[in-house]
Amino acid sequence: MLKIGGAAPLNPPLPPQPYRHSCSRRNYFSSNLMASSRRLRAFKRWMKSQGIQCSDTLDFIDCPRQGISVRALSDLHEGDVVAKIPKTACLTIKTSGAREMIESAGLDGHLGLSVALMYEKSLAQDSPWAGYLQLLPPQECLPLVWTLGEVNSLLSGTELHKAIKEDKTLMYEDWKENILPLVYSAPQSLNPSSFSVKEYFAARSLIASRSFQIDEYHGFGMVPLADLFNHKTGAEDVHFTSVSPNQEYEDDVGSENGDNNELSKISGHDKRDSTCENSYIHSDSESDYSSVTGEDPMMLQMIMVREVKSGDESLSKMRSSLMDCGFKCTGLTFKENRSLFELGLKAFYSTTSLFFYASQVFNTYGSLGNAALLHRYGFTEANNPFDIVNIDLELVLKWGCSLFSSRYCRARLSLWRRINISGSVSENSEYFEVSSDGEPELELLTLLYIMLLPDDTCHKLDISICTADKVSANIGMILSEKHDITWSTSSEISKDLLLTEKVCRALLALADIRESCYGSKSIDEDVEALKRCCMTERKLYHSLMLRISERRILEKFRTYATAGAQSPTFQDANGTSTTRKRLKTH
Repeated sequence: MLKIGGAAPLNPPLPPQPYRHSCSRRNYFSSNLMASSRRLRAFKRWMKSQGIQCSDTLDFIDCPRQGISVRALSDLHEGDVVAKIPKTACLTIKTSGAREMIESAGLDGHLGLSVALMYEKSLAQDSPWAGYLQLLPPQECLPLVWTLGEVNSLLSGTELHKAIKEDKTLMYEDWKENILPLVYSAPQSLNPSSFSVKEYFAARSLIASRSFQIDEYHGFGMVPLADLFNHKTGAEDVHFTSVSPNQEYEDDVGSENGDNNELSKISGHDKRDSTCENSYIHSDSESDYSSVTGEDPMMLQMIMVREVKSGDESLSKMRSSLMDCGFKCTGLTFKENRSLFELGLKAFYSTTSLFFYASQVFNTYGSLGNAALLHRYGFTEANNPFDIVNIDLELVLKWGCSLFSSRYCRARLSLWRRINISGSVSENSEYFEVSSDGEPELELLTLLYIMLLPDDTCHKLDISICTADKVSANIGMILSEKHDITWSTSSEISKDLLLTEKVCRALLALADIRESCYGSKSIDEDVEALKRCCMTERKLYHSLMLRISERRILEKFRTYATAGAQSPTFQDANGTSTTRKRLKTH
C-alpha cells in the first residue's frame, strides 16, 4: 500500500522487469516510500493527540533522499496562522520525565536538554514523544558527529576546521564530567548505552539543528512540526512566534544556535546579533493577558509572513524533484531508471498530484554564511551572499615576522592597539573578516598601514596619541600630511587612502598564506571534485561547497588588492559621499 501526504491508498501495477538484478533496487525504493508514509501518518496521529493544530493547506512530503519538506496545497496569505503548538507538546527539561533527575544534578542548557532527549529516546514507545521522535533521524549529519579523520580531511583550511575540533573536545569533556556520573548515580535505573558518548553527540546534533528558544520558563527545546520547515536564505515564508503578554505585537521564538562566541567567528555576526535572533518570550502575567486578549499564552503559533502561491513549480521541477528523491542515484541503467521513474510518476500522480504543484514553505534560520550553516544545520547553499573568510591576527603576525623582527611587529601591534582599534574577537583568537565580495575590514588595512609606516612617521604617530581628540585623528594626521588633504574633526578614514602599494602587496601575501591552509589541491580541482560528487555524499558535497565558496572569496580578495583604489576619498562631513566604515573601538 502506497500512501503519500494523506491521499487515498493505491496499489500501482509493477512495470516489466527487464533485468532481474534491478528488482531489489526498485523494491528497496518502494519500501522506503511506504515506510516514509507510515511514519508521517504516525506523526500526524501523534500531533492530533497532543493538541497540535496544523492547517489543511499544509502537507508533508517525505523523500527517502531529501527528507521531509512542508508544501502548500493552496494559496497562503500574509498573516495566516498555519499551525498552533501547545508548549506542553514541546520536549524541554521542564516537560521531560527526567526533569527531577536533570534539575537535581544542576544541569541546564545544552546539557540538560541533551539528557532529556536521550532519556525520552531510551523509553522508545513508552515516551510521550514517541510519535515525534520516530520522525527524527538518529543524528543530524553535522561536522560535530563526523569522525576526526573526516574533519581533518574534509574541513582542512576552512573556517570550521579548528572550531569543530574544539567542539568535539569540549563536548566529550562535558559528557565525561556531567553525563557519565549522572547515569550511575541517578535514582532510577538507566541504560548506560542510551547515554553513551555517541548518543550524547547525536543528541547535541539534533539540538543544534532543531531546537528553539520557547520562553523564560521552558528555556529552549524541541518543537514538533516547527522543525520540519526547511531553510532558505532570504526567503522566509513562515514565522515561529508566541503571543507576548508584555508587548503589543508577537515576538520571535528563536532557534538555538549554540555558542555565540564561536559561531560569531564563522557566521560574520557578533554576539549581540545572535542574542537578538534567539529572543524568547517573557511569561509574566500570562494568565491576565490571555483573559483580556483571548489568546492562549501556552500556545506557540506559526504565521505566514508573505504570500505563497501553490502551483508555482513547473513540470521540469516536478520531474527534478522526483529524480532527487532517489531515482537519480540508484545506479540503474537508463532503461531501468526510466521505467522506475515512470512508475514513480504514475504512483505520485495518482495519489497526490497536488504535490507537484505545491510550493515548499520555508522558514529561515538567519543570515548565515556556509560555515555557520554547515556547523549548525549540516548543509550549505550555493552563491551564499553571507559567506565570509577570516584572516586571523596570527597570520598577519606571521606575514610581518617574515619581513621584520618579532620585536618590530610587537611594537607596531601595540601602537595599533593604543589608538583603540581592534579586530573581531572570539574566545581564543582575534581575526579580521573578508566579506563575500572580497573586501577586508578597515581594521586590517589600518594595522597593515601602521606595520609599514617609516620609523620617523611611526614615531610621530606615537607622540600624537596622547593629544588626539578623536580615535581616527591619529591616522588622519598622518594621511593629511602624506596626501596634502585638509583634515577636520568630522572626517573619517577612507579605505582607499590606506591602500598604498605596500599595503596591497601585504594583502596579496596574506591571501597566499590563507590559501595555503587548504593544502596542495587547487580550487579548480575542488570544483571538478564537486561536479563528480553526488548530493547523497553529504559530507563530501557540503565540505567541498564550503571550501570552494571560501576560496572564491580569496580570489575576490586578490582582485581587490590588485586593483587598489586610485581616487581620493578622504572627505569631510560636507564632502561627496563615498564608501566608508568606522573603526571599531573598545
